[in-house]
Amino acid sequence: MTRRSQLIPWRVAGRITDAQSSADDVVQATGWVFANAIRPPSTLAEFVASGDDEVPLFLDTFGIADDHDAARSLVEIGSGIGRMTCGLTRRYGLVYACDLDAGFLERCREAVARFGRLERLRTVPVPDGRTLDLPDGLADVSFSYITLQHCSRGDALSLAAEAVRVLRPGGVVALNFRGHSWFDVVLLPLGVGMRGLLRIPVLGEWLSRHRTMTRLAWQANRMDPHHVLEPLADDLDAVAIWRNPRRDAPMWGTGDARREYFGAVNPAHWWLVATKRGQRPGADCS
Repeated sequence: MTRRSQLIPWRVAGRITDAQSSADDVVQATGWVFANAIRPPSTLAEFVASGDDEVPLFLDTFGIADDHDAARSLVEIGSGIGRMTCGLTRRYGLVYACDLDAGFLERCREAVARFGRLERLRTVPVPDGRTLDLPDGLADVSFSYITLQHCSRGDALSLAAEAVRVLRPGGVVALNFRGHSWFDVVLLPLGVGMRGLLRIPVLGEWLSRHRTMTRLAWQANRMDPHHVLEPLADDLDAVAIWRNPRRDAPMWGTGDARREYFGAVNPAHWWLVATKRGQRPGADCS
């Protein structure tokens, strides 16, 4: 595949992941890659616990949780080594964990074996960073958190379309993105430069163990809601845009999408939550 620069931080992290002997060692070496907290977790158990806190926080707030979740399936785009996947497998009957690096997915299986329900897990490599090797209409929920902002814009839009494609009619999509800010004038060029440094053998792996350097390398795209909704509008109903209450500026180009607010959403982020159009299989047509 082509060496698109946005994939470099994850390829470097994948090499470091492969070099560790266990998922606990991965958390020690590269906890910054997968954890959202400033202080990286020190053990795999602590790492998974941070995901356990966030899984119900978002699913319940967005109205995605269902009494029948144990009989439903979910596609997770950007599982990493399983921070949230463990909790998702305890809630859903089947979870398809999708990620760029096969090493991440191997550690994801290890984490789920210890802290989740391994029999409910299926891992799906995404080597091109933009398409899911899954059939149409497979899942009840598509979910992605702190992943799509690290892709190129084209890849992020492709994965958003894939998230909708793999849903059954009536299924729910919940996707997290990062919006624009004044800081992007500095952050995005720095991200390009840092990804260039990460290409350099040895130096790249050393840099990738430092949180500040890595987070700069992550700065790949910024999208407002209309960028994502425009190509998906014909496929979605009951669209809601969730933001932090501090980000209440008017939105344009989003049609009838509801404006919702939740304090746990990062002020720089926003969520698309919507239902896939179409009739559920077996629904009454009368």
